[in-house]
Amino acid sequence: MDNIRNFSIIAHIDHGKSTLADRMLEITDAIEERSMREQVLDDMELERERGITIKMTPARMLWKRGSEEFILNLIDTPGHVDFAYEVSRALSAVEGVVLLVDSTQGVQAQTLSVLSIARDLGLVIIPVLSKTDSAQSRVDEVLSEVALLLDVDERDILLTSGKTGDGVAELLNTITERIPPPKRVGERLQALIFDFKYSDHRGIIIFARIAGGEVKRGAKLTFTASKEQFTVLETGVFVPHEQPTDKLMSGEIGYIVTGIKKPGVVAVGDTVVDVRNAAPALSGYQEPVPVIWASIYPESQNDLTILKQALERLRLTDSSISFEEESSGVMGKGFRCGFLGMLHMEIVTERLRREFDLAIIITLPTTIYEVVYKNGKAERIYSPSKFPDVGTIDHVKEQWARVTILSPGSFLGGIVKILHDHEAQTEATQTLPDGRVQIEAVMPLRELMRGFFDKLKSVSSGFASLSYEITGMHPAEVVRLDVLVAEEEVPAFARIVSRKKVEQEAERMVETLEGALPRQLFVLKIQAKSMGRILASRKLSALRKDVTGHLYGGDVTRKRKLLEKQKKGKKKLEARGKVHIPHEVFIKVMRG
Repeated sequence: MDNIRNFSIIAHIDHGKSTLADRMLEITDAIEERSMREQVLDDMELERERGITIKMTPARMLWKRGSEEFILNLIDTPGHVDFAYEVSRALSAVEGVVLLVDSTQGVQAQTLSVLSIARDLGLVIIPVLSKTDSAQSRVDEVLSEVALLLDVDERDILLTSGKTGDGVAELLNTITERIPPPKRVGERLQALIFDFKYSDHRGIIIFARIAGGEVKRGAKLTFTASKEQFTVLETGVFVPHEQPTDKLMSGEIGYIVTGIKKPGVVAVGDTVVDVRNAAPALSGYQEPVPVIWASIYPESQNDLTILKQALERLRLTDSSISFEEESSGVMGKGFRCGFLGMLHMEIVTERLRREFDLAIIITLPTTIYEVVYKNGKAERIYSPSKFPDVGTIDHVKEQWARVTILSPGSFLGGIVKILHDHEAQTEATQTLPDGRVQIEAVMPLRELMRGFFDKLKSVSSGFASLSYEITGMHPAEVVRLDVLVAEEEVPAFARIVSRKKVEQEAERMVETLEGALPRQLFVLKIQAKSMGRILASRKLSALRKDVTGHLYGGDVTRKRKLLEKQKKGKKKLEARGKVHIPHEVFIKVMRG
């Protein structure tokens, strides 16, 4: 145990965590040269495509400092704010962190957020600058920022380049020197689950930190929360691929194959203990709580069972997804799903399409609303289509978020304007020593989801960064906005909007749909309705087929007869015609 070091790399998104992890694995010979590739710990196709880490990945390395050999257990973590729960889970399984700051960008909002988690857990923090080989690097300025933030000497901050490998060996030595070995909790087995995955052949495979005791193949273990018992089929470590070992000992990070093939048994933060000599449960993690909700429907109702199975499979690898069955008159049956944020929702829906080959329709996302009716009855509303009429409501509450924005001072005017447009209340503004501005504000989560991040990046030319946390429920002045296509309500387009902006939102919705919907053989009416009246309307002209093209010569009345017949047909279609709305239109409206 004295020669084990468990650590994570934490940083803002795109500050070079995965690239630094690549160099660590390369320099410690954890991966053969022929197997080396960029973002080696990012297994998912989406991670490699987008260049971001979605699922945290453990990796074990061997490193010699002088004559001593150390086992280094790294847990690579995501950097996007949506996956902050992944970071909190990883940090509870380690003794120290490498705080990575991009020397071309400096300290960002998410840097402050993850640093706060690490400090609360009492972890050793090793400050490191990345991308120091870049032509845009501002080493001296960023050194001052980080030294001020952590109250350390600039000489204690390491300089590295994930691209060239400069400074990585020094960083590995510093990890062995400054991060303490794990403490032994006791002789009885206590293994803390920080993640898990599912295998068709081996069932659920849990990723665990062994806090006390040891675990071997054939041992009879149980989960303290679900009380489910199982026999260990295999134990092993991550190098970074799974490598079986005889046993996992106190202080180690590894995997345990359970053979369990039913959902709902394993929970992140649960403790695995011995059946015969059960130890108490360890303090777990903060459970991921969904902050936005959206309904997912299969394009064909024949695929409903496949969609349910796909969501269950995804939940076996991502415990933060929650879903329940629901039914809509127009859309048929589907599932109301909870997500951690907009990116999380986008990733899950993309995985449903790619990994399970499903054609799905997803509704506009919404937050939770607490509605109190005039008769005193209270209800939680997750779906815009189920939001009640204004006349029956006494009052409504909605979720709010506290946002932290870091930006160069020159963009302050534009940022203040979009904060005002999104109903934010600025609580504090301070100028940092490097000239940047830090803004603290609170705002409805509904408005944060309404393209706020994209607008922030736009007005700041990409220089501003954002971090947020949910603060609780606040009074809301909101109404339901419905959209009618061919005089039929489309629940997937319903949304809950601010009462002050309902007319503006109605105009925006019909304009978007006018440009996105394909033309039909009849005039297509697009309307937005709220509080019992139509607020905005557009007409999409009909496609015209040349029904007289085949005629040659003859009396003009023949042409008139055909045109009259076409006109009557269009009127019939307008009265009875059904409109198929393509999937791309739903995506376009969702991105708004």
